[in-house]
Amino acid sequence: MFTLGWGDGGAAWSWRRRLWAWEEELVVECRHLITDIVLQSDISDRWQWNSDIQGGYTVNGVYHILTTLNDPPTVGINDLVWHKQVPMKVSIFAWRLLRDRLPTKTNLVRRGLIDVEAAGCVAGCGHDESASHLFLHYASFGSLWWHIRLWIGIAGVEPNDICEHFFQFIHCTGHSRMRRNFLQLV
Repeated sequence: MFTLGWGDGGAAWSWRRRLWAWEEELVVECRHLITDIVLQSDISDRWQWNSDIQGGYTVNGVYHILTTLNDPPTVGINDLVWHKQVPMKVSIFAWRLLRDRLPTKTNLVRRGLIDVEAAGCVAGCGHDESASHLFLHYASFGSLWWHIRLWIGIAGVEPNDICEHFFQFIHCTGHSRMRRNFLQLV
């Protein structure tokens, strides 16, 4: 892009097709983000892993970072997510959900990827789109837990927190290990 010219009218900004209005807005935003960047042709670029500048990127290093983060308390929950009869992609989704790592709009706002004004629920219900809202409080999905409890034959209070909900749902009956195993699968 540098050699093609990324200034106004530069060839770096020519497209094979006409851009939609929302795409043009993204291009303007991108151009705004790179206005202060100065490239030097006599210096070579290199990737750098800031967590370990000397050793570089390693899977073990990332694992250590992820397991030592200050996350919400999930005492006992991490062991419950990984179950041999649950597909790996479902376990990974549950792990990300319990750690509040899904790309919900509130998380995108927190990371600075979208504006606060865009954090509203996609259904237009007036609430911010968070994991707890989508999975517990939103009318369509939140009511599913009531139906599941009715189907299984258990009663309980619906917590506001995803981790509390998960832990309470699995341990709500206090029955045998086989019953808890079944609830863990659900």
